[in-house]
This record gives sequence, C-alpha cells and structure tokens, in this order.
Amino acid sequence: MSSITASRPVAMLCLASSMALVGSYVALSKPLAATFPVLLLAWLRFGIGGVAMLGWLKRPVDEEPMSAQTRRLLFLESFLGNFLFTICMITGVSLTNALTAGVVMASIPAVIALMSWSFLKERIGLRTWLAIGCAVLGIALLAVAGHGGEAGAAASEDGGGRALLGKALLLAAVVCEASYAVIGKKLTGKLSAKRITSLINLWGFVLTTPFGLYLALGFDFGAVTADVWVLLLFYALAACMWTVWLWMTGLKTIPAAQSGVFTVMLPISAALVGVLALGETLDGTQLLALGIAILGMLLATLPTRWLRGQ
Repeated sequence: MSSITASRPVAMLCLASSMALVGSYVALSKPLAATFPVLLLAWLRFGIGGVAMLGWLKRPVDEEPMSAQTRRLLFLESFLGNFLFTICMITGVSLTNALTAGVVMASIPAVIALMSWSFLKERIGLRTWLAIGCAVLGIALLAVAGHGGEAGAAASEDGGGRALLGKALLLAAVVCEASYAVIGKKLTGKLSAKRITSLINLWGFVLTTPFGLYLALGFDFGAVTADVWVLLLFYALAACMWTVWLWMTGLKTIPAAQSGVFTVMLPISAALVGVLALGETLDGTQLLALGIAILGMLLATLPTRWLRGQ
C-alpha cells in the first residue's frame, strides 16, 4: 500500500485508524510519563522505532533521489510534528489544565483546513467546513464535560503568567500538528509512506539524542518494571511506526484539509479506552460530544454522492 495510492474508503480507514491509535496510546501512557523524563522518553521512543524500521530506510528502485526541498520538508516534518509538538503539548498541559488543553487542541481540524487552503491551495467546500465545525464542537464539549471542578482548581493554582504561557504553548502545539498534516501531504507526492515514516523518525532520534544521552546518564533503568517496558515498546511502535504510516498512506488520497476531520477519532478513542480499560464513566454531555464528533466525520466521508475529492 505504501507504493500505490489507496482507494478512498481504505484511505479514510487509514486516517481514522491512525488517530484512534494515537488516542489509545495517549490514554495508556500515564505510567510512562510518570517513569521517564519527557525528552528521555522521546529518545527511547525514536530509538526503538528506528530499530523496527531499519528496512524502511532504503530507497525503492522506482523512487527518485530526494531533492533539497524534500530533505528540508522531512526535517521540518520531524522537527515540528515530533520534537516541538511533544515539548509544547506536555509543557502546556502542565502549566494549565486538561480542560484548557482539550479546548485549545479542538482547533486542530480548523487550523489544518486553513493551512491547507493557504499553502496547498486546496479548495474547502461547505461540507468540509460543516464537518470541521462538528469536530471542533464535539471535541470542545468532550473536554468541558465532567471537568468543571478540575478547571476551577487549576485556575486557583496557576498564576496568570503561567496560565498564559501554557495556553500559548498549547496553541503552538496546534500549529505544529497542523503543519505536520500539511507538510505530510506534500511529502506523500515524493516518497512512499514507509520511507517518510522511517526518515522523520530518524530525524527525531537525532534531535533528541543530546538530551536523551544526558538524561540517561543519571536515570535508574533498573527501577523500571517489566510492564512499563512492555508499554514503552507498544508506545514506540505505535507512535513512531504504525500511526505515521497509516496517516501518510491516507494522505496520498485524502486532501489535507479534509484529513483534519479525522482527528476527532483521537478523543473518541481516548474516551473509549478510559471507559473500557480505566473504569471511567461517560455522562450525557460527553456522549453528545462523541455523537457530534462522529457526525462531523460522516459529513466528510459519506456525502450524498461518493466524493471524488473536494
């Protein structure tokens, strides 16, 4: 599938599966964040992913050599989508609260659509705008539902300056994620999904190596339990390999502006994992949010006439 263009339904499934997988490993990654420093965790993730994808680095015989522009795009894809996004997102959440993070991150589909219109000259039709609106509304409702007390507690603890900086970092993370989708669309026209996945992972490893080595020198790896190592392996393969390959494969067929709608699968997946694996409950507002988010995805993927591309 990496060397040919997937059919539209398969491409949609790839995008939805990618975001659903992201939601699942985000929901299950709390023990990792509690065990490893952020940059050490990132370094280990890229290292494990790199070993798993060594065979993907080789250029296929039918693929042209990379131009200087493609090399720059690969670096930007990894720097923005892997390196900066992780730092901005985690630090932003630590300075604000989960409610603020959820509401701010709900703007990702809209930012992707706007950047696609601006940089890729993709036409954004009314159906896509309605779908983006549903996605934003659904994720925002999902973030608000059941967190009123948490938001108030966080507001009393955080100073105005810290909260403002946190929101700015979350907005920066949104721009990084949107840039990742838009740059990825350009790369899929030049390289196979497997090669893009392996190369941006390699750049991620290079960027985090100085920090990872420094933190590893003072870290007690012997204190890490076996279940955490297993979770790290799943996280590394899912984050570095499976989700990126699925996303790049889907982007070969689906316009980047429309792909942003599939980010609704991230909170949906995270919510389901919370209910099924972590014992959390969904109230009426959260269920409504999920319904609106799913409606947005259906608006983008199941039009009256099967879309040939917007």
